[in-house]
Amino acid sequence: MKKVVFVSDTWSPQVNGVARVQDAYAAELAHKGVIVVGIHPALFRSMPLPFYREIRLALFPYRSMSRLLSEEHPDAIHIMTEGPLGWAARRYCIRKHIPFTTSYHTHFHLYVEKRLRGLLSLVTLFLRRFHASAARTFVSTPTLERELVKLGFLNVTVIPFGVDTDFFMHRTNPNLPKLTNPVFVYVGRLAPEKSPEEFLMLDLPGTKLVIGDGPDRPKLERRYGDSNVIFAGYRRGHELVDWLSLGDVLVFPSRTETFGLVAIEALSCGIPVAAHDVMGPGDIVTNGVTGYLSDDLRDAALKSLSLSKEACRTAALQYSWGRSTELFMESLACIGQNRA
Repeated sequence: MKKVVFVSDTWSPQVNGVARVQDAYAAELAHKGVIVVGIHPALFRSMPLPFYREIRLALFPYRSMSRLLSEEHPDAIHIMTEGPLGWAARRYCIRKHIPFTTSYHTHFHLYVEKRLRGLLSLVTLFLRRFHASAARTFVSTPTLERELVKLGFLNVTVIPFGVDTDFFMHRTNPNLPKLTNPVFVYVGRLAPEKSPEEFLMLDLPGTKLVIGDGPDRPKLERRYGDSNVIFAGYRRGHELVDWLSLGDVLVFPSRTETFGLVAIEALSCGIPVAAHDVMGPGDIVTNGVTGYLSDDLRDAALKSLSLSKEACRTAALQYSWGRSTELFMESLACIGQNRA
């Protein structure tokens, strides 16, 4: 395997799980001597996505996509997202009889259901059709695999994500503000599908720390911004680890995740996780050991304060980007000599 093309409707420096997975795979593949070519919206005319303006939608991308894929001569094509670029790459591969793989990262049908009631079945059909032509569709957990198989998805392959445990480890930065303990932290996008307001409504002692940004931030700051709630905005790299390390418990209110990278990143920093018992955290958190899973997030958060930081760190060590990348490479559909 010499060259892999990633086709994605989101890319760094955007801050989301898909972009972070791509960055991790690209770094690991580069260490293995594999060239990674990213095809993303910055290469096309685009417009911002409604409700998520950080992501831009490529406009009429098929002709440019065909040219880019033809020029690259990749050994494998992997489609990361189901947006306009994903559909354009899918169309090209089908027309040219080129095998390809896809990833199922986001429960778009649940996102849509949060905003536009009644479209669940339509969006599920849309997603199933998109992935049906792939040689394999990669998912991050066995729970998601079972759910998609029940919905009629084909050729689903589990490839767990990882965490850089040498990077995500507890750090002390004396330049950060001193917060009243205990510190309950939320990390993620401030939008309805992530349920940050559920976290902010909890009656908890100490400080609530919110790391992230999004369309709901102005409303949430007006409603909850006081001396016990800190809105830190987006943080990246070492800044993210420094701010995350201020937390005693990660509170994870979202019910729409397929994995939840931030959960294993928190565990890697020795921070237990309080979450609902749903896909994502339910696949990661060991109840009573590395966190608590409950419909009562307040109770779960308070109970998590007593858990061992060492047990959380030990649990995170089982997640390796190196192993994840090996499984990813083994599962790609090689184009071989039948390139167009």
